Amino acid sequence: MLKVGIVGCGKIADAHAEQIRRIPRCELSGVCDRDPLMAEQLAERFPVKAWHTDLDQFLETVRPDVVHITTPPQSHLPLGLKCLAAGAHILVEKPFTIDAGEARALIDAADRAGRKVTVGHDGQFSPVARRMREMVRRGYIGTPPVHMESYWCYDLSDPTYARALLADKHHWARQLPGGLPHNIINHGVSKVAEFIESDDPDVVAYGFVSPFLRGLGSTDMVDELRVIIAEERGTTAYFTFSTQMRPSLHQFSIYGNRNGITIDEDRRTLIRLPGTGFKSYAEHFLRPLTIAGQYARNSARNVKLFLKNEFHMDDGKYRLFRAFYDSIEHGTPVPIPYREIVLTTHIMDRIFAQVSAAPGRAPAPSGATA
Repeated sequence: MLKVGIVGCGKIADAHAEQIRRIPRCELSGVCDRDPLMAEQLAERFPVKAWHTDLDQFLETVRPDVVHITTPPQSHLPLGLKCLAAGAHILVEKPFTIDAGEARALIDAADRAGRKVTVGHDGQFSPVARRMREMVRRGYIGTPPVHMESYWCYDLSDPTYARALLADKHHWARQLPGGLPHNIINHGVSKVAEFIESDDPDVVAYGFVSPFLRGLGSTDMVDELRVIIAEERGTTAYFTFSTQMRPSLHQFSIYGNRNGITIDEDRRTLIRLPGTGFKSYAEHFLRPLTIAGQYARNSARNVKLFLKNEFHMDDGKYRLFRAFYDSIEHGTPVPIPYREIVLTTHIMDRIFAQVSAAPGRAPAPSGATA
């Protein structure tokens, strides 16, 4: 039985606790937060035997095998180091750390301590992402990928919420090097990083403040990103983050030299994109029918899972947590390779280094080539 603890009892901690409870061979043994009310309320909701406001006391009393760190990212490195030193494996919410240097430091510390670490990129373990990965592994698209397109948006259209965020100059998300996008784009960037071979791909980023936020009086919070990622072998990717485009997409497409695949995380659909078409006018008549058939089968699959009580909104978290616990108990590889964690953070570093140079307009990309 694995003893699991949570450090940081904010909103995302509830999602972690809910999925931890679904895994039979582990127990949520304790929670910790500097705010006693937050810690006590989480312990009551789920119920947990012990809650603490002091991390050292929490680690000494609970002695967790695994700690989920669900605090703001500025604290991930120091909290992670302390948990590792106490002998715990750690699962760190996204973004993993502030930058790639901190990511390497945390991973190196885990290696020295003989512990394991992973990051909360649960989008990598959604039902459609797992199906896509298996198809790529079997060679459906050909190899290597030729091009990818990743969309990971955030709906900031509610003026009430937007004004509240803009008014709080000290909000932890606004204190991140990349501002609001820094806390969100990990999911979309990590989908690209999984298939990038180079440890230092070229990155060209264009960032600006949307007319919507400008209308609310903001000129310093970049909320629109357009990014090109490329590596020498010829693989390229486009990444888009937007608070204003509709629909607000969470999609990923990958194209090889044979076929392509596109997945939609919101609708849980996976569509095969054949690389060859029908001859003559049949392409105009039959291809729409085959695509429509795929959507119908996706819908039927989702309905079937729902009726079997297996259609869980946070299924990706459950699969990630379970895979991480398996790696601890059985000595199997961690669910997300360390190289992929560092590369995701490195690409984000390159993006924010460019867009923060000139908020509100396109910066001159330094050290990057198109």
